[in-house]
Amino acid sequence: MIVCHCMEIRDSDIRAAVDWMRAADAETIITPGKIYRALGKRADCGGCLPLFMDIMAGCDSLQVPAALQNLKGGQARRIVR
Repeated sequence: MIVCHCMEIRDSDIRAAVDWMRAADAETIITPGKIYRALGKRADCGGCLPLFMDIMAGCDSLQVPAALQNLKGGQARRIVR
């Protein structure tokens, strides 16, 4: 299914990009912007972002890296300092 008509991005393109990024770096934070760049595209009107994010969220490999799952409140502040 086409998710972004402006850039002709399909749901399968999004899933493939997420899988590729996770395989390349298991600890990376995956964002829509990173997916656009991985596909050699740029966001245009933004109308697709709600569906784009839903497709991302449905990817099995999108999980939050284990190292970041335990960061809460004070722990996150200590790491930033």
